Amino acid sequence: MLSAADLTTRYRELLTRVRAAGPAQLMAVTKGVAAEQIAIAVDAGCTLFGENRVQELEAKRAAVAALRPTAKLTWVLIGPLQSNKARRALEVADRIATIGSVDLLERIASLATERANPIEVALQVNVDEDPAKSGFTPEGLRVALPAIATIIRDTPITLAGLFTVGRLTAGGEAARPTFAQFRTLAAQVDADAKALGLDLGPLRSAGMSGDFEVAISEGSNEVRVGSALFGPRG
Repeated sequence: MLSAADLTTRYRELLTRVRAAGPAQLMAVTKGVAAEQIAIAVDAGCTLFGENRVQELEAKRAAVAALRPTAKLTWVLIGPLQSNKARRALEVADRIATIGSVDLLERIASLATERANPIEVALQVNVDEDPAKSGFTPEGLRVALPAIATIIRDTPITLAGLFTVGRLTAGGEAARPTFAQFRTLAAQVDADAKALGLDLGPLRSAGMSGDFEVAISEGSNEVRVGSALFGPRG
């Protein structure tokens, strides 16, 4: 476990690298991270957190709120969401970033009216059409746009934008083709959506600890960093 001084230094150094790469937000990914470490990141200035599982998000959100009760934080679900956990996700997440099918969006829409506030969602794109990843295929997303426009009409859902995962490789540059494709696809889909009167939102979330600078250079405006901030997971 990192000391408060070390974690704070890491956060500030990462923030400097992100800002040098381009205009992007830094999301701290809390998978496998204790609430006490997350609270230190809050003290360092971090306000945006991502968690992979609904139950972990719920537990950590509550634990960090107890440690830092006045902090205004945003919690994002960044892992795959099963339909049977959608209601719980809506109760504990400020944004669901991994909407990868029309069926899941319909489920979210049917439950969103139970919330006091609108829910933000991002559409996940499987740019590489990798069977190990979730999300719409590029063509699948374009085909789904009319259905998406219909589903969110008159519902308390706000489209934040698009979300993708780079190639599961060690080197940052190896992910560049995915991020470049994501950038091109985002522009195409955005134009298609506007023709339908649909605003996809400005978010282009791509890039993690090993490739975030490459992602930013290809247009990402939100990067998701875990091990580079908190150290290797136990």
